[in-house]
Amino acid sequence: MSGTSGTDTTVVVHPDADVLAAAAAARLIAALADVQARKGSASVVLTGGGTGIAVLEQVRRSPARDAVDWSRLDVYWGDERFVPADDAERNEKQAREALLDHVPVDESRVHPMAASDGAFGDDPDAAAAAYAETLAAAARSASTATGAAEVPSFDVLLLGLGGEGHTASIFPNSPAAGENRVSVVAVRDCPKPPPTRLSLTFPAIRAAEEVWLLTSGEAKADAVALALAGADPVSLPVAGARGKQRTVWLLDKAAAAKAQTTR
Repeated sequence: MSGTSGTDTTVVVHPDADVLAAAAAARLIAALADVQARKGSASVVLTGGGTGIAVLEQVRRSPARDAVDWSRLDVYWGDERFVPADDAERNEKQAREALLDHVPVDESRVHPMAASDGAFGDDPDAAAAAYAETLAAAARSASTATGAAEVPSFDVLLLGLGGEGHTASIFPNSPAAGENRVSVVAVRDCPKPPPTRLSLTFPAIRAAEEVWLLTSGEAKADAVALALAGADPVSLPVAGARGKQRTVWLLDKAAAAKAQTTR
């Protein structure tokens, strides 16, 4: 069912997308509860997409969900579609409907990226800079600033991936894929709609203690296999997503079909 690739990378393969979502939810609840037991609070970076939102729905439904003290959880996003706040495409809106509206989060600790009709208007660069400052302020407060891009050491950072290899909103051969200084960028002319987005960069993603990559379906199999084989992150951005302590690939059989995940 599982195998490893490298010393700090774990690959776990589940039978199908439904089992994957339920198992990832159980893993996330346990991980956040464990961090809170050690440190008092925890932080998570959420992702959108079908699998990412399915995991949040499974967390909501889990009998164990209140093992997490939701009032002591800091919530961030890895990327966001730069659309109006009430647009159904927003990752924040989907995450709230799937989970956050159903658990007692402390709203002061929920940190969404700005919408296109928010405080910065239709200016994604200003919105990206503001989110970078949110991360920097959190890092300074916790004394966990990491690297040139000042960001917290997120406990768990969730990511999905596209069939062409994008993760967050870092697309192949895009300026974001080569960004190594700032923590958040505006992304324009995305090859899939909506065209304008905000995204964490590799320096911010790699500040996380653990990065979990979740995906299902045969359309992702090539990207998964290439990433696990060590592809160039500029041409296949998901290959550049890794945690400081651990990287976990959570896949279904179809997504893992072309990868060398067992010995």
